[in-house]
Amino acid sequence: MRIATWNVNSIKQRIDAARTWLAATKPDIVCLQETKCPDEAFPRLEFEGLGYNVAVHGQKAFNGVAILSKFKFDEVTSGLPGDETDDHARFIEAVISTAHGALRVVSLYLPNGNPPQTDKYGFKIGWMKRLSAYARGRLALEEPLILAGDYNVIPTTDDAKNPQVWVGDALFLPRTRDEFRTLINLGLTDAIRATSDDAGLYTFWDYQAGAWQKNNGIRIDHVLLSPQAADRLASVGIDKHVRSWEKPSDHVPVWVELDIAAK
Repeated sequence: MRIATWNVNSIKQRIDAARTWLAATKPDIVCLQETKCPDEAFPRLEFEGLGYNVAVHGQKAFNGVAILSKFKFDEVTSGLPGDETDDHARFIEAVISTAHGALRVVSLYLPNGNPPQTDKYGFKIGWMKRLSAYARGRLALEEPLILAGDYNVIPTTDDAKNPQVWVGDALFLPRTRDEFRTLINLGLTDAIRATSDDAGLYTFWDYQAGAWQKNNGIRIDHVLLSPQAADRLASVGIDKHVRSWEKPSDHVPVWVELDIAAK
């Protein structure tokens, strides 16, 4: 089973690229972020026509997450628990039945947090703490769990071409990386780092200053796996070539292959 994540940076602008990529790579489940449209405006039919079930949690003009699945959803839940005042469309969870039992997949878009001297950074850290609390509860279920999405976290210096540029950024501040390690240390596996320690494995290149042409990238899109999912990890990849397409997102897809059979 192939499970992928991609921050499309507006699904309406990226619909042709998304359909091309889906047709070429045929992932079974796809987590999307920054769809930037309300639920009723999501181009559901275009993806259903490719054989996907669609679950969306969106809002107008910004944020927005979705899950596409070749398999039917048993359950779909929107919104990260822990703050009733949080109206950001940043989290959607789906449960899918497999031959090995329930598979739980989350598409998440973690807050950017910049500028760090503002309330935006406090919201980011609070969101990360809520995510850890959520993960702790789900890990207790001892089932395959995938937390996939744009984390807006650069975990280490190896995850940036020029880490010194990011020293004062909310994506790379020590507190941000500490919170990410706290999440990982609950028992989750970073799929990319489970297979490679190489530098240069980036998932985002800014539109400015020729970042793509200079390969001035960062790794902020992550797939985290529970022990039950990590035990079935077969392969991992970053579809870097998608960044060179016409009218690209500034992010590229990340995917994992798990040895899990459909029901």
